[in-house]
Formats: sequence, C-alpha cells, structure tokens
Amino acid sequence: MADFKYMSGFGNEFTSEALPGALPKGQNNPQKCPYGLYAEQLSGSAFTAPRKDNMRSWLYRIRPSVVHQPFKPVAQGYLTNDWKEVDPDPNQMRWKPFDLPEKGSTVDFVKGLKTVCGAGDPCSRHGVAIHVYTCNVSMTNKCFYSSDGDLLIVPQQGTILVTTEFGKMQVKPNEICVIQLGIRFSIDVDQPSRGYILEVFDGHFELPSLGPIGANCLANPRDFLTPVAWYEDRDVKEFTVISKYQGKLFAATQKHSPFDVVAWHGNYAPYKYNLADFITINTVSKDHVDPSVFTVLTCQSNKPGTAIADFVIFPPRWGVADDTFRPPYYHRNCMSEFMGLILGRYEAKEGGFLPGGGSLHSMMTPHGPDRECFEKASNAELKPERVADGTMAFMFESSLSMTVTKWGLKTCQKLDPEYYKCWQDLQKHFDPKKP
Repeated sequence: MADFKYMSGFGNEFTSEALPGALPKGQNNPQKCPYGLYAEQLSGSAFTAPRKDNMRSWLYRIRPSVVHQPFKPVAQGYLTNDWKEVDPDPNQMRWKPFDLPEKGSTVDFVKGLKTVCGAGDPCSRHGVAIHVYTCNVSMTNKCFYSSDGDLLIVPQQGTILVTTEFGKMQVKPNEICVIQLGIRFSIDVDQPSRGYILEVFDGHFELPSLGPIGANCLANPRDFLTPVAWYEDRDVKEFTVISKYQGKLFAATQKHSPFDVVAWHGNYAPYKYNLADFITINTVSKDHVDPSVFTVLTCQSNKPGTAIADFVIFPPRWGVADDTFRPPYYHRNCMSEFMGLILGRYEAKEGGFLPGGGSLHSMMTPHGPDRECFEKASNAELKPERVADGTMAFMFESSLSMTVTKWGLKTCQKLDPEYYKCWQDLQKHFDPKKP
C-alpha cells in the first residue's frame, strides 16, 4: 500500500491502465476485451443526462462485480437514516471529541460508523447525512459502498489508506477524499483514527461557481487528484462486500477481491484534495465577507444558488479589514450548519470547541462568537494580522433542516450541556447618550 499514483484535475475524462493495452481501442465494449477482461460500466447519472452532467466510467476487470452471493441484512450499529427516533431539538449543540475505540477492541471503518444528524430520504434521492467514523483496525477481506449517496470523508486523526476499484489513495488529516455513489472501497489504518463524513443523496459534489471572482482561486481543479489503475488478482475463501442501501447495511460474500480493475476510463472516479492548496478570498477594505467564499465543494439543489450541502473551510489567512468586527458575526440562518475541527483552535470560540468534536447550529437558531472573542475583537488595534494559523475548521452546511440522531443526542454522551453558557455573559453596551 506504499505506492500511490495520481492524475490531476477535477471532473476530467481520464484513461488509466495498469497493464499496457488493457484499454480497448476505439470502442467501450468489444466482443472480446484485451487480456480476457470483462467490460463493466459504472454510471453515476442517468444515461440520458446532458453531456455536461453525464457521469460514467468503463471498468475492465478480471471478474464482473455481479459475481457474489445474495445480500443479507447485517447489524446496523449506530448508522441510520431514521430521523424520527427522537424529537427535534432547536438548541445550539456542541460535542466534545468523539471517543476513539477502546484499547483491546477491534473496530474497523464500517463498524465505527455513527450517524450524528441528517435529513431527507435516500429512497427518494433527496437529503444528507452527517456521520463520524472511529476505527483502530484495517478492513481485511472486506469492502464497503453506499448505494444512497456520495461520501465526502474528512480525516481528523490518523492517515487512512483507501483502496478503491479505481486505484489507491492515501488521505491524511487536512486532506479530504470523495468516494461517489456505488464505488467500492476498503480502508486501512495503522493507528486509532477518527474523522467526519458528509453523505449527499441528491447528486454529486462539484466546484462552486466563481462568478465575479473569475477563472481562478478557491479550490483549483488541477489540485484534485484521482488514483491511477491498480489491481489485485486474488482469490480468497471469503470476501465480504457491504452495501449501505436505503439506510440499512447488507452484506454479500464472494471468493475474490473486488479490486480487480486492470484499466478504466471515464469521468466518474474517486478523488482527494489537500486543504492546504485552497486559495482564500477575503476583504481588503472593510466588512466581513460571507463564509460562502470559503466553499471547497458543493452539491446544488434545484433552487438556484441553494445547496443541498456545501463543504466550507476556515483556513489560515490574513485579516486586514478596516473599521470592522473581523470574527464571524452573530447570525441566524435558513441553513443548517454542522462544524468540525481538524486541528488547532477555532477563531470565534477558542475554548470548548476541540479537534475531533463538533457543533450544530440548526435552521434559524442564533449563534456567533462568545464574549471573550467579542470583547477582544471589538477593542483590538486593527492592523494586518494572521488568522487561524495552525488551525483548520470546516462546516457542512445544508439547506435542509437536520435532525440529530439518538446516538448524537444521548448514546455518545459527548453532547456539552453547558454550551449555551458561552453567550450568557455577553454585556449590554447600549448608551442612548453616546451615538
């Protein structure tokens, strides 16, 4: 697993082969494929989707993926799309760092999946789910895929080694990867690991429109990396394929590795991105720019400019605005905002919000900086200063009204009951005699 090779560019039509001549010449599905391979198309969009939206890849593999025993239900754990198991709660919520697996336990990526909150329904292909993962062992002779949506994975602790049907990726904290609907993958770890996952049921992640920004900046397409073809021709006594289907888990067995794709071509493939490559846009005059300028990836709804989900980051940058309250402003929003912290200390709440934890500010629930941040920023000498050095916070933002699961509210026992207190000592500064 030490050799990772990539192609660059977001949404490109790629061709990749692990053996010379493995890709058929001049057609996708010849009568006989080179090397005795099988041709299999993986479609991420309807056949009739407009060309600009059509997503598919052709895989040339040792055995087609249909060679498996029937799927059977398996234990769910704390993975769910049931948003009715507890009553809704509009309060501001903050979680302390989610627990890593106990010493002596054996928890792989699938076993360590837990749903924090979400909305919608995978059956109707509309909605989102936010999960966390914690694991301490690799997936051995086991792979996973979601039939419900694309997975955006944000490692917070521990490097994950991701083997997919398209090739291998190494994803470290401060990097992300996206594994689309239906793509099979396995995750290896060499230490206790933890991270966040945003799953979207509606469509696929894309780069946000730049509008007046122009052709460049934010996340540039060339910095997204897609794995090159890699395969293993390996027979085993039992290999387990786990599917997340309509919010439930099902397992099928087969007698060979599913990572047997010798060559592939298309524009539907997993990818990774280093958050340090993000080109930040900010004000150089006055006032506070909306956090939308920090959007890395988006999954748009049918309503123009409104996202099913945005992935937004708050990276190190310069703050130079004149006569301005520079931290995030107090806010009520028609979007739901789940925040996580990969490393460092978030600028608006330097205490209590910790790496590996999270917060949720639901639709129209007020939120903003605590008293210490407000007083400091209101009275600071305004000069160019570095913001968020050594820090990477992020936000999963959605136009859907998300519900917290029973695990998130009660079972995990990480919900901070005193979060609301960080705003209670905000002082009244109003004086009608001082305009």
